[in-house]
Amino acid sequence: MTEPESAREVFGERVDLARRYTEILATTGVERGLIGPREIPRLWDRHVLNCAYLAELVEPGASVVDVGSGAGLPGLPVALARPDVTVRLVEPLERRYHFLREVVAELGLREQVAVVRSRAEDIRGDFSGRVVTARAVAPLASLYGWTLPLVQPGGHLLAIKGRSAPEEIAAAAETLAAMGVSATPDVVVCGPQDGTGTTVVRVERGNGPLRSVAPPATTTRRRGAGPTKNGQRRGRSGGDKRRSTR
Repeated sequence: MTEPESAREVFGERVDLARRYTEILATTGVERGLIGPREIPRLWDRHVLNCAYLAELVEPGASVVDVGSGAGLPGLPVALARPDVTVRLVEPLERRYHFLREVVAELGLREQVAVVRSRAEDIRGDFSGRVVTARAVAPLASLYGWTLPLVQPGGHLLAIKGRSAPEEIAAAAETLAAMGVSATPDVVVCGPQDGTGTTVVRVERGNGPLRSVAPPATTTRRRGAGPTKNGQRRGRSGGDKRRSTR
């Protein structure tokens, strides 16, 4: 797990915190099943820096809501790279929620980062962000319905995607139109422009009202963030209540 030279440039004075976070992912994260053991050699490039590059698209002082945060990706690298922004990590699964709380406390980020245990659709109206981020949560056709209602008017969704981003945009065009969003999503590459950067789908939410849409019935949502294709929900068990902590 070799630290790239670019880590110091990306994280600046917080590079030591980024190192500690990467160590936590490689140890506790693996032990708790949040990170696969085979990912350890590429934690810096494929996960930590890959997510931190997203900070290039976040405006100064913005409020960020990271949906389906899992092990803290991309929310925590963004927070570490940008001490001027506030971040809410939204994660419905209990073991991940507790992991995130522990990491935020250990890194001393409680004044900047809050952890919320909930599904995205359950926090609508509770709070929103100028920027909403997501990584490996769901295809855009489903992601739009879960995340865009959390974006403040004039803000945007930043979804980390792969090479199939243009195809996903095309497949989700009807969903976006049904929600009343007129802007055309664009694909942006953050970080290095040599093929190792981060591919991001950026969607401007606009200032008008959004219409609710049902997620595609055949879509299985990852990270327990919503309904699976058989209609059952994953994440909170009976009797669990949404919690937030700094």
